Amino acid sequence: MWDRSLREITLGQLFDEAVERYPENEALVYVDRDFRLTYREFSHVVDQMARGLLALGVQKGEKVAIWASNVPHWPALQLATAKIGAVLLTINTNYKKHELAYLLRQSEAENIFIIDGFRDTDYVQTLYELVPELRTQPRGYLASKEFPHLKRVFFLGQEKHRGMYSLTELLALNGMVTDGQYLARQSGISPHEVVNMQYTSGTTGFPKGVMLTHYNILNNGYWVGENQKFTHLDRICLPVPLFHCFGCVMGVLGAVSHGSTMVILEGFNPLLVMTAVQAEKCTALYGVPTMFIAVLEHRLFSRFDFSSLRTGIMAGSPCPVKVMRQVMDKMNMREITICYGLTESSPVMTQTRTEDDLRKKTETVGRAMPEVQVIVRDPDTKEQVPPGVQGEVCCRGYNVMKGYYNMPQETARTIDADGWLRSGDLGVMDQEGYLSITGRLKDMIIRGGENIYPREIEEFLYTMDGIRDVQVVGVSSKKYGEEVGAFVVLKDGYDYAPEDIRDFCRGKIARYKIPKYVAFVSEYPMTASGKVQKFKLREMAEDLFHQAMK
Repeated sequence: MWDRSLREITLGQLFDEAVERYPENEALVYVDRDFRLTYREFSHVVDQMARGLLALGVQKGEKVAIWASNVPHWPALQLATAKIGAVLLTINTNYKKHELAYLLRQSEAENIFIIDGFRDTDYVQTLYELVPELRTQPRGYLASKEFPHLKRVFFLGQEKHRGMYSLTELLALNGMVTDGQYLARQSGISPHEVVNMQYTSGTTGFPKGVMLTHYNILNNGYWVGENQKFTHLDRICLPVPLFHCFGCVMGVLGAVSHGSTMVILEGFNPLLVMTAVQAEKCTALYGVPTMFIAVLEHRLFSRFDFSSLRTGIMAGSPCPVKVMRQVMDKMNMREITICYGLTESSPVMTQTRTEDDLRKKTETVGRAMPEVQVIVRDPDTKEQVPPGVQGEVCCRGYNVMKGYYNMPQETARTIDADGWLRSGDLGVMDQEGYLSITGRLKDMIIRGGENIYPREIEEFLYTMDGIRDVQVVGVSSKKYGEEVGAFVVLKDGYDYAPEDIRDFCRGKIARYKIPKYVAFVSEYPMTASGKVQKFKLREMAEDLFHQAMK
């Protein structure tokens, strides 16, 4: 099926190959609702959805946003948009109204699919608040004052909502498109065109839309699966969010490129993970360290059979040696792999291999992916440093993003003239080419695998009456790797408690971005030139919040 190291085909062509080769193999399984589709059946749903979008006038290059948990039609939409040359724009399910408005405006999205809601956020109500015209304007003629590019809103379910197309209506429209029209659209798609956009905090500033091509993510997904020795007989349990590359590239494309089965959970639940692994005899399991810890520590763990497991991926943050040993021994995942990368690198640039020992799986993030160059270089001179010397991790190859959407200056700061993508992470490479991440050049906070850029939270908190200045830093956490900490300077006459700051954030920004720790200060440590010394604030945070972290 894969006759050379890198392939220049589209995601639609990749999927069609899997359908032709393994039509009766199960493609999608949801254990909690006994939903299962073979590759042939899955292909029928994908084509229905793609043709329905064509019938409604979705053009090549249009962005199709999806704000939904891992519902059964999520992977179908990923492949349907790819088949018609549209760009799937994935939205973090934890986003609130403020963040969604920014994303829709900056991305210039023409379409959005939503579900009813997630946790404490009502997605339908949020859309009506942002786009009140939905209640009064006929479908297909949407003209939003705040979001002029937005043309269509879809509800990813059977229910009808004013101004929105239901899933049932979308699928029913597929008959309006001829085979000739559908094939003509597919034949005009280049593998080097953008197929996916994901918003990441990047190295600086507000979230940026990372533009990824078919060529980027198709090949990366394949090699991620290949490094786990996937075949069409593998069954991969995916409790990770599909809106992340972890789910939609490493998961969906890692499986499709090998004709493997995806056993998807709508959200992470340790009991459902164990049930899915046992009932479906999963051979691989994906997750961040906190997910594996939750499974291992579950009171019913000993009642489940993990003997079918062989491999999988742990990513997002370093894994403690004790946890890795338990995963390999108690969960039978002796061939588990560790991945490292960025959304900007499609996402994986390094991965351990199935045969690597415990040390490599806990002290390193693996070695370079095939066809990808990974080096460590001096941040100032840009020269590659010798093995054992710390520097900035950079990569170059097929996996480097096309750029940030409508942000050419930010793109140029992240990808240099020679094509090297700057990770912003500090690392050390050993003589064998295995990489260890040692720190960060940037101020990024990584909480349980979620990237958080402090400036975004700082800018939001500036809108609160009484705040004169605010600096946000990462505070170490045993459970999540890092938590958000805020140092606040109040204006004269104001007296707030930490809970007042958190209350202001609730319902307006994603829960994981809300500062867990808040300290009120009169000034910040500064350099001679007047810059805030964030590294000193991080040191202060460790001392100040030490008791709170115990």
